[in-house]
Amino acid sequence: MAHRMLGRLAYGSRYDRVPWGQRVYVRPGERLIREAQWRLLLRRAPVMSLAEYQGLRSLGEIEEFLSCMMCGESRQQPLFTPTGGNGWRYHVVRCPSCGFLYRNPNVRPERLGDLYATGYSNFLTGKYAANRQRRYDLTMRSFAPVFDEGKERRLLDFGSGVGLFLELAEQRGFDAYGVDLSPESVEQANQRLSRARTYFGAPEDVPEIAAGGFDVITLWSVLAHLPRPLEDFQRFRSLLAPGGVLLILTVNARSLLLKAYGAAWSGFTKNHLMFYSSETVRTLLGRTGFAGVAFAPHYGDTIEAGTTRLPADLVARLRRNVKLSDGGNMMRVLAFADEEAIGRWGGGPLRIHRLHA
Repeated sequence: MAHRMLGRLAYGSRYDRVPWGQRVYVRPGERLIREAQWRLLLRRAPVMSLAEYQGLRSLGEIEEFLSCMMCGESRQQPLFTPTGGNGWRYHVVRCPSCGFLYRNPNVRPERLGDLYATGYSNFLTGKYAANRQRRYDLTMRSFAPVFDEGKERRLLDFGSGVGLFLELAEQRGFDAYGVDLSPESVEQANQRLSRARTYFGAPEDVPEIAAGGFDVITLWSVLAHLPRPLEDFQRFRSLLAPGGVLLILTVNARSLLLKAYGAAWSGFTKNHLMFYSSETVRTLLGRTGFAGVAFAPHYGDTIEAGTTRLPADLVARLRRNVKLSDGGNMMRVLAFADEEAIGRWGGGPLRIHRLHA
């Protein structure tokens, strides 16, 4: 409430019709204010040992305490306690060494399926799904020509849900497969699909997938759900064929919206476990054998689709501030398995960051 009152005092009613997700990018000076606010938060938040932190938190039945997955640092910097309307609540800490944000306590890997056992497919096919395929299409365009033609190319969609992306992959000619932890979602996906197939469980449980040789692996809003990312990404790397690529769409832990709204940030949802920035995702990819990475900014689906109601001058300002600050509220990542992949797909406007230079 306080930030709304301050916004009204500073800007009046001029930006009242701009959606909340866009206001921080278009109101003059707000980007600098929010970044200063974030730096102040980090200076004031205490840093403590893991033992000290454990003394402050209770441990749920399916939870465990963690050190930083990216660098191994055991110290904790508590920042946020997101809560939800259905009574869920968890704690988010920052690694004081590498800046990685993660939920702590976190969910034990063997209990991850508990989060998706019932009702998750209803969420995926409800309001959440309304514009998903448009978002997939816009993201694929941002990494063209990687996804333009799928003929004679194998694709694995990890965390395939109800098959919304696999439907698009079919249309582009990919020999497409999916895996998911929700049995309800797998059943609905296979009813939707014509040639592609999706399976319940992990990749190693499905012979057709465990054999590897994939040209593309996709993780659509999945990365934040993985409790053991290093192990998972080592597996993804082994499943990719020479010249293969991996696409990630995930919430962005450098988002200006996170810096503005803290615990109320849209990226803190019930089943999210870890939150990546462009720096920490590079660490993850570098430690698991990938050769390079490229990023594409996310300006928002309506901006990129040309359906926004924002005036042209505010659209230009939004694009400028997204580039200057964080790359948007969602992070779009293309990881290259090896030098062959970089040579094949690294041309055009993509800026490749080599991970082992």
